[in-house]
Parts: sequence; structure tokens; C-alpha cells
Amino acid sequence: MPDITPDPSTVLPALPALSAQAERLIELGVHETAGLSADEVRAFAAQAAAGADGGGALLAVHPDRAPASALAPLLRRDGKPGFVVVDMPDVDAFTPCALELPGAPLYLVTGVDRGDHMSNWSPDEALPALTKEDRSPLVLTEGIHWVLQQPEALERNLCFMTIGSRLRKPDGTLDARTPAIWISNGTGRDGRERRNAPKVGWCWWNNRHTWLGFASTTGRRG
Repeated sequence: MPDITPDPSTVLPALPALSAQAERLIELGVHETAGLSADEVRAFAAQAAAGADGGGALLAVHPDRAPASALAPLLRRDGKPGFVVVDMPDVDAFTPCALELPGAPLYLVTGVDRGDHMSNWSPDEALPALTKEDRSPLVLTEGIHWVLQQPEALERNLCFMTIGSRLRKPDGTLDARTPAIWISNGTGRDGRERRNAPKVGWCWWNNRHTWLGFASTTGRRG
């Protein structure tokens, strides 16, 4: 198994203040997608910022209100919009698995980490390690929210999987695909015009990728 020691050179700066994150979501129209008013988003951010764990947290909208298919096109890199790969038309069917999200339209995600030290691990290897560290894997929409607020969280060769989202098949078993967010090379069905664009795609549960870590959180609260 690869070395699990984090590389301090890959530590990201602090997330923007919750008030700034709220304005970012409003600017992008996420509140309208979620059926919320701008004032509701601002009020939640203000109240959350006053809490003990408000500093450094990520403001997220519940995926039932703002699904991945609606959020991915809002991503930007090099002026190019984000997209979902063509062979993932069921992206919104990848729902939280073995974890619970707060039962509110808006919530906080604390202690977000990209999991660079788990690059070249498979999801099957990473999940028990995260659990042992008392961390929860991000769901796909949380990962998208993170990049919306902090675009530098997505770097070439330092991208991440969001294995908190899984697709359960009709027979009850889990689909072997697991969601990830990375940067397109503009090859294949992506199209050359999408080179360097943020990309929502998938990888196999038992495969390793040197350029994908495992994004996780210390907790969530509504």
C-alpha cells in the first residue's frame, strides 16, 4: 500500500468566509435551483458563521435541492465550464451511501481535505482508512461545492474522488462506478474544446489512480 504521510506542500489555503460563499452561490443562481431566496442563504451563512465550528467550513446545498447535474456546469477553469462525462447520464442517481446528510436544504461541511496522501489507492482501500481516521468521504455535490468556492482545490495530478456517493442497482448491489472530479485532457468523447475544463466522471471501485485522492470531511451540521 502507498505511503499515507500527507505532503505539507499540497495544503490548501482556508476556504472563503461563509458570507462570501453565500454570495458566490447567489451569484451563480444556486439558490434559485434549490428553491431558496437569497436572504435565506445569507441568513443561514450569518448564523452558521457565529457558531463554534463555522470558521473554515464549506457551505453546501443538499443534493435533493441542487443535484450534481445542475452544479457541474457552473464550475469554471481557464474560462471553460464544467461538465459531466457522456457515459454518466445517471449522475444524479449517485446518492449518499453509508452516511447521513443533515436534513436541511443548507448545511456545513467541516475539515474538508483532498486526501492527496491516498493518491494511488483504490476506493476499496481508502474507505476503511478514512473511517479509521474518523473522517467521512465527501458526496459528489459537496466536492462540486468545494471547487465552486475554491477552484484551486482542483489541480492537475491532484484531483479527487467523492466516494460518499454510490449508485445502488435494482438488485440492491452497488454499481462499481464511483464519482470523481478532475480536469479534462480534451481527449476522446470529451472533445478538444473541453481541454482543461473541470470534469465530473467516474472510476472503478477497485482501481487505483496516481492523480486522484479521496476528499473527506470531519463532519457535517445543519
